[in-house]
Amino acid sequence: MTEFFPFDELTFPEVAALPRQTHLLLPVGSGFDDKALATALGNPERVGVCPALPFGWQGSGLETPKPIFSAMVRNLVGNMIEDGFTDVRAVVASSGLIESDIPQLVVKNSRQNPLLPADTDRNKVILIPVGHTEQHAYHSPLSTDTIIIDAICNGAADMAPEVCATLPVYPYGVSTHRRYFAGTFNVGGRAFEDFWGAVVDTLVGRGFSRFYFNSGHGGNGSFLVTVIKYAGERHLTIFAATTWLYLNSPEGIAALESKRESPIGGMGHACELETSLILALRPELIHLDRAVDEMNFISTPSYYMDWIEGGALVANPPWADDTATGAYGAGKLGTVEKGRYWLDVAIREKVSHCHEIHEQYHRRRAVNPGPPR
Repeated sequence: MTEFFPFDELTFPEVAALPRQTHLLLPVGSGFDDKALATALGNPERVGVCPALPFGWQGSGLETPKPIFSAMVRNLVGNMIEDGFTDVRAVVASSGLIESDIPQLVVKNSRQNPLLPADTDRNKVILIPVGHTEQHAYHSPLSTDTIIIDAICNGAADMAPEVCATLPVYPYGVSTHRRYFAGTFNVGGRAFEDFWGAVVDTLVGRGFSRFYFNSGHGGNGSFLVTVIKYAGERHLTIFAATTWLYLNSPEGIAALESKRESPIGGMGHACELETSLILALRPELIHLDRAVDEMNFISTPSYYMDWIEGGALVANPPWADDTATGAYGAGKLGTVEKGRYWLDVAIREKVSHCHEIHEQYHRRRAVNPGPPR
């Protein structure tokens, strides 16, 4: 019997150790039958299943143009082929959903995709959580960024359902350091921007007007700024916003300082903060005994690493300059108690931002109503 395992629950050393003939699947949607997949692959011993793409194709409930969606899928499949895996395929429910040059497996499913978001949510802030699938050192899973931002956005939508609604988390973003560590994906900056711009275009066409992009992965940040700038230029009567990750407000920063034990440099990646949050959300995925604290970032007064990145300089040096294990920070200091506390503050922070986005939208429409609908 074929064993299907979640690729994103591995650590990067575990991915590095996988035989390169291991079959890897990238599901376009969900609801695929394991038996049908195994049969289509010839009943191999093991199959790695990457995080599913929740929307973007025709019939998904939130559609983007086929060439734009395909560019993202092509890059993701290509990442793992580039890493030496010899059988990597997107799984689609019917032919024609992605362009034909992308390696793919057609397996029918019976899933009916709901409209995303529901039309009844038009007057709410639409939370758009974007995670990522990338290395998180020796001790934390590839899915770290996705798990965290999904929990924060769902927590906000549950806390204030009259104010905001959330899309399903998107599990892929931009990692320019992809080649340094196994299991790290990279949608590609231009493909990422084109895709999310098309998502906003689709939603505006359906009558939505308030959007809040939330990233669990720092590498997405500058590209999301570009997305909301283009969105604001194209659609003059919407309010689209993003922010740096989470726990970046005055209250969030105070919450970090009240509980952290690490010095500056201890919170960056697979660090005290992220490790604590995963311990609170998915403790079975953390291998704290494997954690290695790395705080040897090459720092100068205007360029250094911590959760709220500081200094006047913006740069993108190779990750291998600063870390041997993939960590920036003190993962050993992570605890469940800190994680629960920081998660609660992060959720409340996002709800506060949603209230502010509503205020911005209404005050600006009072000044500039825009063309009548």
